[in-house]
Amino acid sequence: MVRSHPLVLSGARSALDPLLASGQRRILVGIAGPPAAGKSTLASSLTATLRQEYGPDGAVAVPMDGFHLANAELDRLGLADRKGAPETFDAAGFVHLLTRLRAVPDGEVVYAPEFNRTLNESIGSAIPVPPSVRVVVIEGNYLLLPDPPWAPVRTLLDLVLYIDAPTPTRVEALLRRQRSRGLDRPAAHDWVHRSDEANAALIATTRGRADRVLVRP
Repeated sequence: MVRSHPLVLSGARSALDPLLASGQRRILVGIAGPPAAGKSTLASSLTATLRQEYGPDGAVAVPMDGFHLANAELDRLGLADRKGAPETFDAAGFVHLLTRLRAVPDGEVVYAPEFNRTLNESIGSAIPVPPSVRVVVIEGNYLLLPDPPWAPVRTLLDLVLYIDAPTPTRVEALLRRQRSRGLDRPAAHDWVHRSDEANAALIATTRGRADRVLVRP
């Protein structure tokens, strides 16, 4: 597993300490930030750290990306060239999942979808979250958007960390990501600067709504 930068992971862990010390039964931690800032890596590292400390029930990571609309639906809506923008997600379904995760139903496993980058599609019911899990780490671009249908997300999260990285570092990572999908260099450059960076500019406006900002070197 690729681990997050030690200072970033340490900052995330220390921000979580007061909640862990409380008697709260279920803790929902959000990790927001622009594309390729390191959200998934931090979510994986934080989850692994908590599982090392508290066992398998310490934490589970649930990505917002599991709520991407299917490619066929994006084609139908004329949004295929904007995949990744707020309107290309099932935001209401995401809010519903967070509501269920927060409720901790007795004896009920809540299943979350995940996004498969190889298939470029979401896979339903791929991530089981048993009621015994203490911390659910939610990562995604739009956790802090103040407008409907995203607005309820912030109220359902106990702690939101915003992770950022230098723009050249992010853009280079995004170009590699798009090339790995099979796009040639001009097409990858177009997608990153037309779509990904437009989303990044929107996400940057939500930075001040986070509980703590972590900057990746």
